[in-house]
Amino acid sequence: MINSTSAAIISFILPGIGQIIQGETKIGLKLFAIFIILNLIIFYAHLGFGGTIISFIYSSFAAYNAYNIKV
Repeated sequence: MINSTSAAIISFILPGIGQIIQGETKIGLKLFAIFIILNLIIFYAHLGFGGTIISFIYSSFAAYNAYNIKV
């Protein structure tokens, strides 16, 4: 197990991985799958800067969630 701050940083970079590292495998896999699907939609829809904002907000949510997991 790692501390909450490290999990939040990891989850900001790759949403869901911080949750998996902290033992919340189910929610971590869901967040990671949503991240992959979201980025594929952003890429193929050519959303540009708007897509970057959406991805940033989602990554921030995942990091917040990883930080607040009680172990």
